[in-house]
Amino acid sequence: MFPIERDGPAPSVLARAVSVLDAFSPADTTVSVSELGRRTGLAKSTVHRLAGELCRLGLLEQTPKGLRLGLRLFELGQLVPRQRDVREAALPLMEDLREVSRATVHLAVREGVEVVYVEILGGKASPNLPSRVGGRMPAHATGVGKAMLAFSPPEVTAERIKAGLPPCSPFTIVAPGSLLRELEHVRRTGIAYDREESGVGTVCAAAPVLGAGGLPVAALSVTGRSTQLDIERMGPAVRTTALALGRQLVAKGRTGKAPATRRQPA
Repeated sequence: MFPIERDGPAPSVLARAVSVLDAFSPADTTVSVSELGRRTGLAKSTVHRLAGELCRLGLLEQTPKGLRLGLRLFELGQLVPRQRDVREAALPLMEDLREVSRATVHLAVREGVEVVYVEILGGKASPNLPSRVGGRMPAHATGVGKAMLAFSPPEVTAERIKAGLPPCSPFTIVAPGSLLRELEHVRRTGIAYDREESGVGTVCAAAPVLGAGGLPVAALSVTGRSTQLDIERMGPAVRTTALALGRQLVAKGRTGKAPATRRQPA
């Protein structure tokens, strides 16, 4: 969630508005002003005033049952260059990979020390996954995250460790030394595996999409049930697809600089 600093200068109007938007969750259909106040720590009168302005701008919508995110946010999200360029190039390759694996294919980018899923193609026998388009996960707990951490500058992994290694399941790697050894193995093989680390019963094989200079601009993965998907067998196919996507992006000049780390909310 977007942090509102309690120490130092009072947060700006923009920071408060963003905290209101960030207070919504995937499970929310509508949220009341009172609940938004509780989630953000802002006064109800402040939330009411901000919500009115956000509704006027189309970023929120007022319904009889409360407030919900507005369509304008979706429209703006589709204009994000990094998401749009990588997604457009990746979709045909992702469809081929889904056909081969008959499992769910993810495309993710790194944002600070988290991963953001920009496209998900569901497989026919896909489990209930903790991921969603636009959703975030800590990089150390996912195949795509470990694939990108392994090929990112060392300070990115250091920042992830500094921010903590929270468990997403009983199998998540939470010891810094174990994570560093895992990332070294990923660098040697070009493939990262999630062995029920992001969720019990879910496994994946992932590989980084490398841009100019060998830095990751995204990662691809094939995900399925631990009882159905042979991730060791799928690993080479994922790596081959990721390498092909990286070559396409470099040829088209669509690989920008890797994102920097950023301070994580507590």
